Amino acid sequence: MKLTIIGTGLIGGSIALKLREKHFIDYVYGVDRNEQHLTDAKELGIIDEGSSLEYAVQNSDLIILAIPVDSARKLLPTVLDLVNEKQTVMDVGSTKAGIVHVANTHQNRNRFVAFHPMWGTENSGPKSAISDSFTGRAGVICDKDDSASDALKMVEQVAEHLEMNLLYMDAEGHDVHTAYISHISHITSYALANTVLEKEREEDTIFQLASSGFSSTVRLAKSHPEMWVPIFRQNKENVLDVLNEHITQLRKFKSALEKDNYDYLEELIRNANKIRGILR
Repeated sequence: MKLTIIGTGLIGGSIALKLREKHFIDYVYGVDRNEQHLTDAKELGIIDEGSSLEYAVQNSDLIILAIPVDSARKLLPTVLDLVNEKQTVMDVGSTKAGIVHVANTHQNRNRFVAFHPMWGTENSGPKSAISDSFTGRAGVICDKDDSASDALKMVEQVAEHLEMNLLYMDAEGHDVHTAYISHISHITSYALANTVLEKEREEDTIFQLASSGFSSTVRLAKSHPEMWVPIFRQNKENVLDVLNEHITQLRKFKSALEKDNYDYLEELIRNANKIRGILR
């Protein structure tokens, strides 16, 4: 089976490596505006050749859009224009409502499956790709009833070969949930990093004193804006909703400290500890 990966970076590269390792695919076309990415991807065995979009799509059984979510929305209609009733198109973006809305206006809507593999790192590019990245992670398929049964089966097989746990959601619900479990985490990390950089001017001091807790909390702040600004833009209303709640919670901690109300501070912390029963 032939695969086209549009975007040969972290996510696209990791998917291609795993599917090749599982012998689910036997040839991979890479489409990427970054020529260095194509060169690296070929050297790393992620793709077999770099190609033009039209040639790659027309000669593939499966096409995966692994590019920033705003770019995926713009490119999807062009890709759907090129496919026939036997091909499958999927995306791997962190927001789903926007791209589903675009797909719904296209005559080849049923060839598209909206998919979100719940994994990522602060790194980017094909050199960061890891074949076992998705093992045991959640994979979300959105609005499955709008996809053709064979296209849906194809993506389900992809998730199976990636060794992911499949979930099914509607696109709107997906975006609400990811705002709470993913998108706010990145905003918090960016804000904390900016706070420390503003208050602590001596970079050597940061490096020497940084504990594992601090490092893990700000790890996401290394994530690239080229990916995350489009995500925040497309999921703006949900992100603002959770951000307002997060600010409210921060104000509670601030108020408890200002008023020397340590009983209330303990109550806030004990309430937060309930997350242990959810994340084990």
